[in-house]
Amino acid sequence: MLRNTATRALRNACVFVAVLCLVLGSMLVVPPQSAFALSTDRTTAQSNEDGGKDIIGGEPTRLSWEGTVGSDETVTQIVLNFPEGCDLATDAYVKVQEILMDDPAHPLHDSSIIYTENLTVQTLTLDFSPGLRPNNKVIIQVYGFILPPVSGDYVLTGTYNDGSGATSELADSPAITAIGITGTQQFINWLAGQDWVKAWNSVKILNIFLNPLWLVASVPSLFLGWIRSLGLVLIGFPLAIPIGLGISFLRMSNVRILRFLSSIYVNVIRGTPLFLQIYIAVFGLPHLGVKLDLYLLGALVLALNSSAYLAEIFRAGIQSIQKGQFEAASSLGMNAVQSMFFVIIPQTVRRVIPTMTSEFILLYKDTSLLAAVGVMEQMMFAKTLVNTTGNMTPYVVSACYYLIVTLPLTRIISVFERKLAASDGREAPPEGKKKGSGDTGLSSKRVGLFKTIAPLSAVDAKPDKGITPEQHDSQ
Repeated sequence: MLRNTATRALRNACVFVAVLCLVLGSMLVVPPQSAFALSTDRTTAQSNEDGGKDIIGGEPTRLSWEGTVGSDETVTQIVLNFPEGCDLATDAYVKVQEILMDDPAHPLHDSSIIYTENLTVQTLTLDFSPGLRPNNKVIIQVYGFILPPVSGDYVLTGTYNDGSGATSELADSPAITAIGITGTQQFINWLAGQDWVKAWNSVKILNIFLNPLWLVASVPSLFLGWIRSLGLVLIGFPLAIPIGLGISFLRMSNVRILRFLSSIYVNVIRGTPLFLQIYIAVFGLPHLGVKLDLYLLGALVLALNSSAYLAEIFRAGIQSIQKGQFEAASSLGMNAVQSMFFVIIPQTVRRVIPTMTSEFILLYKDTSLLAAVGVMEQMMFAKTLVNTTGNMTPYVVSACYYLIVTLPLTRIISVFERKLAASDGREAPPEGKKKGSGDTGLSSKRVGLFKTIAPLSAVDAKPDKGITPEQHDSQ
């Protein structure tokens, strides 16, 4: 028993000695923590993209580097090495702050630190007197710093000196991602240097609403918003057509309760602002447990609003068809449903297309109201740019995007209405464009306000030469 006890004691002593040797050996190999007098916390750059969050290379930005001083050392010098290809603006300058961490919960910014600087396109050298104090943070900012004009990730390296004068390497900073300068930005830079642009912007009203620089910058920035606005109306309007057609049938129904309910729907929707309807849908439906994507909800509100107007357009179009069309369809053995869908509605669609196109234009412009509830459509994109730049030019560009759609549609409506009127006999076709006018056997004359049509034989026959009935019939 004594032998076992002695064996265990000897074994424990050997284990203790081995562990002690390992600890001492690790202390000899690994430098003490105090040797790491300065650590790199983060490196960032301020966005310099107009209306965006990206960092564009080749354009001035603000570079920020942050580090923390070790607990047992002071730092007397910091050298930051910039990536190859960087540059500095003509008005570039450096700002350094020390953050006092005596109370980590309430750090204090101390900008009274004394330092000397040497800033070049390759390095920034800062000498501190006295040195940076232990446990505190330091923030170094370089204003007017220009990253290379090529897309990529850029890392800062550097060295520092502690109080003993020893030089150590800084840990590599987190990468800064930059995108290459675009052709649009290059064109904007070229415009900014033109004398006529400077003279144009010297006029205050032109600078606010038609600044050439922001005009060029807004066109690509608003393109995505324009596509989204078109998507809203291209979803909402086709959905509104069957809804409006169904409501128009209810409005003409023989059942009084159906006419009453459909009349309430149409009058309430048409009699209240679309802006209010959007607010009720966006902020009211979630309280009823209905949660939809904001973009989809906006398209549905537009569809319901447009359906009330389309219902009246369809109702007026159907009632404009002569009653004899129903009677003719009935004489061919068609029932009421067949008469409506195969005879009446095709004629109605032909007549209401111009009015429906006008409703499409109005609905497209009404998509701008969705910006009030945060839907990222065209006007919301423009509003973001205006808030960022303080210039109204993006709103003017947005108006031009609306005109790209509305002007061609307005022209199409005018052409279609003229052709429709001509085909219905309400307007004479343009002279020289009437197909087969020389082969109809008819000639027209205008007498006062009326147009008379007579056989060619009666017009061209000479009064002093009579013709026989057989000659008349042959002509």
